[in-house]
Amino acid sequence: MLSPLRLTDLSRQLRLSVLDLIYLSGGGHIGGSLSSLDLMISVYFSKTFNFPGDHFVLSAGHLCPSLYAVLSAAGYFHPDLLKTYSAYRSPLQGHVSTDVPGVEYSSGSLGQGLSFAAGLALGHPKHTTICLTSDGEHQEGQIWEAAMFASKYHLGNLINLVDYNHYQIDGPTDEIMPLGRLAAKYIEFGWTVTTINGHNFSQINKALVKAKESNYPNCIIAQTVFGQGVSFMQYDYRYHDVKNLPENLYLRARKELSNLL
Repeated sequence: MLSPLRLTDLSRQLRLSVLDLIYLSGGGHIGGSLSSLDLMISVYFSKTFNFPGDHFVLSAGHLCPSLYAVLSAAGYFHPDLLKTYSAYRSPLQGHVSTDVPGVEYSSGSLGQGLSFAAGLALGHPKHTTICLTSDGEHQEGQIWEAAMFASKYHLGNLINLVDYNHYQIDGPTDEIMPLGRLAAKYIEFGWTVTTINGHNFSQINKALVKAKESNYPNCIIAQTVFGQGVSFMQYDYRYHDVKNLPENLYLRARKELSNLL
C-alpha cells in the first residue's frame, strides 16, 4: 500500500498529465477531472481492491482524463498513448469506453453508471464494485432507482464514491438543482454514508476500507475542489469543459502544478 505521502506525490504528477493531454488535444473536461483525480488514485493505488476481480465504474464518463492518467500510471497501457487523447481512432475518447485497457463500462448519459455497478455487485457478490459518480448526476432519477435496488438486494459489496465538487456545466449545483441533505437521503434509502475530504488520502483510504467491510451498500460523499490545483480554474464552472486553452493559461497552470512537485 502506498503511503499518503507517496499518493500525494503521484497526485501532483498526474495533475500535470491531465493538463497536458487536455491542452495538447484541444479540449476536455478539466474541472471535474482535477476534482476527482485523488479519488481514482486511491481506488487503484491504495491496495484496498484487487483488479481484475473487483470492479470500477466511472459513471461520470467525461472525467476520463483522470482515469486515463491513473490507468496509465497503474500499468494498463503505455504513457505515450495519453498523447492520442480524443484523436481519430484513439481508444482514449472524450467519454470513457471499454476500448480502453482496464475499463469495464462505456459511459453515456449521466446517471446510468450506478445502475450498471449495482448489477455487477449483484452478479459478483464475492467482489467489490466501486462506482464514481458526480454530484450533478444526482439530479437524474435513475440514480435513485439504483439506490433503491441496491438497498433491496443488500449489496454490501457496492460503493458509490461521489465527487461532490459543487459545480456542473452551467454553474453551482446548489443554484441549478439543489441536492439538499444528500447524506440523509442515502441513509433513508438504506445505505451507509461517510462524508470525507476528497483530497485527503488518509480519509479516503479509511473510508474505502470501512466501506469494503460493510454489510450495506455504501456511499462515500467526497467533498472536493473543482479545478483542484489550478488557482484560476478553482470554483469557476467555465472550466467544466475547455476548448483550446490559450497557451498563456496553459503555461500558468503548468507552473502552478509544477510548483507543487
